[in-house]
Amino acid sequence: MLTETIRHYWSGDFLAANVFICLNLGGALLLGMLVGYERSYQGRAAGMRTYGLVCMASTALTVFVGFAPLWYGGSPAQAPGDPTRVVQGVVTGIGFLCAGVIMKDGRNIRGLTSAASIWAVAAIGVLLGVGFYAAALLLALLSTLSMSSLHRLEASLPGRATLDVQLTFRQSFQPNLRELAEIAEARGYRVVRDSLTISFADNQPLWRFGAEALERSRALSPALLAEELAAHRGISSFSIVPVRH
Repeated sequence: MLTETIRHYWSGDFLAANVFICLNLGGALLLGMLVGYERSYQGRAAGMRTYGLVCMASTALTVFVGFAPLWYGGSPAQAPGDPTRVVQGVVTGIGFLCAGVIMKDGRNIRGLTSAASIWAVAAIGVLLGVGFYAAALLLALLSTLSMSSLHRLEASLPGRATLDVQLTFRQSFQPNLRELAEIAEARGYRVVRDSLTISFADNQPLWRFGAEALERSRALSPALLAEELAAHRGISSFSIVPVRH
């Protein structure tokens, strides 16, 4: 009996439905990566992995509704009530959990990919629950691939990187934003002017701003930037932090 039940889920209409859902998941990953690469190229927090996971999870939670007659083995007796309400509750609850793992520290945003992966895992659970085992397996494999390998692909593609720069100037030195922008541009960076914050500590001006590399492969490395800042006569201390996600 158990063997027949397992064979029932892996043959006929069930197998065709799983193949269709799998094709949708593969297409969703590619389209999500396409949009995510544009964001990654611009140096934004959410990149190819985050967009790919979210797009796949959204697809999984949408496409299976079209195969309602096949849920739970196709037996109406096993599907009392409206399972879509359960799915809505799962997605809502997982949304609160996802929000809890996203943390912002200055210009750094951490946890976006983790939040997207938690949502994708919820979609995997839904697919398993209604009996689309092959689709759930593929979504799990694609999600793992997205988190483990896409960052290497993302790093190898042309794109921009952003640094969180903090400069403490000496009391006798008068910093100039235009000169600072010209110096940054000569080294392959653009000062994000709307990110500039100026404060004073121990009567010393403290500037904090974002520096965006126009092209990762051509911009001066943070290590070489640190050497130049350390040798600058007007800077008493500094910090350079790559913006991560």
